Amino acid sequence: MHGMMVLYLAVINLAAFCMYGADKKRAVRNQWRISEKTLLGIAVLGGGPGSLLGMKVFHHKTKKLKFYFGIPVILILEAAAAVWILGR
Repeated sequence: MHGMMVLYLAVINLAAFCMYGADKKRAVRNQWRISEKTLLGIAVLGGGPGSLLGMKVFHHKTKKLKFYFGIPVILILEAAAAVWILGR
């Protein structure tokens, strides 16, 4: 069970990181963008660390308040959930 969870988290965080990079690239090129709802959604699904890292590495969405505050809050909630689940 824990192995599958680790694999899931690795994949979802890699996907989140890549999505932030792809969206930044599209923004620079004035192309079709990934919606903010999708970017926040992948963070909620467990991709908080990948989203935060993508924001920092690609300097993307860092001035939008819902990302600046929202992604760290999601990450804290995910960490609290992990502690609760692992502590049972």
